[in-house]
Amino acid sequence: MIEMTSDFSGQTVICTFEMTPATASELMEKLQSAYSEVISKSPGFIGAGLHMNDAQTRIATYSKWRERGDYQAMLRSPEMIDRNRYIYTLCRSFEPVMYEIAADY
Repeated sequence: MIEMTSDFSGQTVICTFEMTPATASELMEKLQSAYSEVISKSPGFIGAGLHMNDAQTRIATYSKWRERGDYQAMLRSPEMIDRNRYIYTLCRSFEPVMYEIAADY
């Protein structure tokens, strides 16, 4: 389990995916595969969580990285470029946003 604390100095990335219930299971499978086989093995990766809403219309992921460049390098890897091409076909929209933790409770 990832710990979210305000003293973390690395990069936090939260991604949201919008999809239909018809593609939700396949999208989650592809994301889990990407995290298991590629993302979690990338330099600077600390940890991640994947969540799906009850209606199966949104998936949210969050990940922690040693630094912003580590996340960006993972996205630019040939393996992730190929995987993301397919992942994008399963969702209406995809939005990765980089955050700094402002507070924790």
